[in-house]
Amino acid sequence: MEGERFSPEEPDILVLTGRSVIWNRLSRKEKGMKISARNILKGKVKEVKHGMVDTEVDIELPGGGEIVSIITKHSAETLKLAKGKDVYAVIKASNVMIMVD
Repeated sequence: MEGERFSPEEPDILVLTGRSVIWNRLSRKEKGMKISARNILKGKVKEVKHGMVDTEVDIELPGGGEIVSIITKHSAETLKLAKGKDVYAVIKASNVMIMVD
């Protein structure tokens, strides 16, 4: 629901899909932060692949699934993303497409 309180158990990092990071770090004081995104997936960084400008971040989800996010290299460095780091992938999408063969 729009404006729901976001209060995962003591997060270290928040990774946003897209090309920018809105929040760099959630401090213990910011628990209860409001966020409009409905899909928040907790995982661990599996791999970080830096390019010249962008960084691809592979996140392993509980149960073995994976999600990949492309963020700016600057954002990845600011977030100090590294293999094994606990992160949250926050997905805010207005469209979900479905395709079949």
